This record gives sequence, structure tokens and C-alpha cells, in this order.
Amino acid sequence: QVQLVESGGGLVQAGGSLRLSCTASGRTFSSYAVGWFRQVPGKEREFVSGIARADRSTDYADSVKGRFTISRDNAKNTVYLQMNSLAPEDTAVYYCAARATSAGTSIYYYTYSYNFWGQGTQVTISS
Repeated sequence: QVQLVESGGGLVQAGGSLRLSCTASGRTFSSYAVGWFRQVPGKEREFVSGIARADRSTDYADSVKGRFTISRDNAKNTVYLQMNSLAPEDTAVYYCAARATSAGTSIYYYTYSYNFWGQGTQVTISS
């Protein structure tokens, strides 16, 4: 079992930056692949970015490529999402999710692939 807590959300102007953190407790985070998702009211939760357990392979939704960067610090049991050049359409509740896996290089793109979720952090971008 692992517990996830997101932080770092807030209100920023378009063009600004935020760094989200997802900190895990309960188990060794290095055993988990991690994903960031976001959701706006009335829409399904969508994949934003993912990072593999072992080789730190990463991937991004097309809408955030070149603007967002995911990274992990296993010593701190934390995964980060650096978000630059933010736009109003990035406004959403952002969730991190974790999945225990033996596959060191796999990234998971679907909500059903993840076992553990944080409570979410609100990101609001003003125009």
C-alpha cells in the first residue's frame, strides 16, 4: 500500500510556471511507475505524463509536450511535474497515480492501470 499526496497547485497567469509534487509514503516509491492525470468538471480524467519505475523513461500527452517535464527523486519518494508556459486550457485538478510493477521501462496511460491515487491539486491558469 502506498499513500500519495500532491502539492504545488495554485493560481498563476498564462505563461507562468508551476511545479507539482507527488510524495509517497508507506512503501518504497522506486517500485512504482507513476503518472500524472488531470480532470475538468464534466470530462474524463486524462493522461498528462508518465514516468517508468526503473529507467525513468517518460512520456507526455501531445497537449503538454515541450512544456511539461516529469521527473522523480526516489530518495525523496517524490515525483515532480514541472509545468511551463501554462495556458488557460491547462486549468484542471491534477492527480498523481502509482502502480507497482516489475516492468522497469513501462509507462501506463490509462486510469485503470493505476492502483493508487492522490487527492488532487487544483491548477488554475488565468488569461
